Amino acid sequence: MPIPDYQSIMLPLLKFAGDGQEHSLRETAEVLADEFNLTDRERSELLPSGQQAIFDNRVGWARTYLKKARMLETTRRGYYRITERGQEILRRNPPKIDNIFLKQFPEFVEFQTATRVRTDETGNQGSHEAQTPEEVIETAYQKMRQGLAAELLQMIKEHSPTFLERLVIDLLVRMGYGGTRKDAGEAMGRTRDGGIDGIIKEDRLGLDIVYVQAKRWDGPVGRPEIQRFAGALQGQRARKGIFITTSTFSQDALDYAARIDSKIVLIDGNRLAQLMIDHNVGVTSMSLYELKRIDSDYFTEE
Repeated sequence: MPIPDYQSIMLPLLKFAGDGQEHSLRETAEVLADEFNLTDRERSELLPSGQQAIFDNRVGWARTYLKKARMLETTRRGYYRITERGQEILRRNPPKIDNIFLKQFPEFVEFQTATRVRTDETGNQGSHEAQTPEEVIETAYQKMRQGLAAELLQMIKEHSPTFLERLVIDLLVRMGYGGTRKDAGEAMGRTRDGGIDGIIKEDRLGLDIVYVQAKRWDGPVGRPEIQRFAGALQGQRARKGIFITTSTFSQDALDYAARIDSKIVLIDGNRLAQLMIDHNVGVTSMSLYELKRIDSDYFTEE
């Protein structure tokens, strides 16, 4: 089954706490994962940031919302238990608990009013109601990042092959290859032998070298192009190569690169744009937002 949203977790979580005992969030997540019959893959699926499991994040926010409605209370760091209000709600045996249900409690309304996100002129949050705040932020971030990557790729395609070569130099140097930019610039373009566009140092000391080919391409790059590049590497007794294209690679090309002895890294247009974003090549920061949370250690009294 799909990973349940945080509102679907609220009632099962409150029922689990109904024994009146103190429970940890880790224990709660494990028990509820079993109740929802989640697979190991679903339990370990991460948020786009890679910082936390999606299900754990949603369990945490379900607990937070129930706490804001005064159905749960914190006992100590990472632990909670049900309140008398929470027990009263369980005695009513509601079919479900969601944000609409919680709005009967003024404490929750005050919390939601203070943290409301205005998404359109009607004030309707739409699909955001099923997402935790982190998921809303990360979904928006990924959407903006994909849009930026598409713009980058379009601009690269509108420039000359020489521009792409310079871009590749800048990117590889930012990633730690090639020594200085001057060294990398001299290496790229020096060799035009059998499908190799250039040679670049793998590290600043030049302990190993990497052969590079960068191509503007319209359709998918097929296996013959990768075979030609691999043959050129063998002719140079080289072990490592990077093939960069502004388009994509066919499945045959991907399979072939994975099978051969030479280590050839294939970078398609989308990955090229993503690497440019990661290493600040051709982009500039517009706004920076820092997310913070409570430092529980600060509030611990000896």
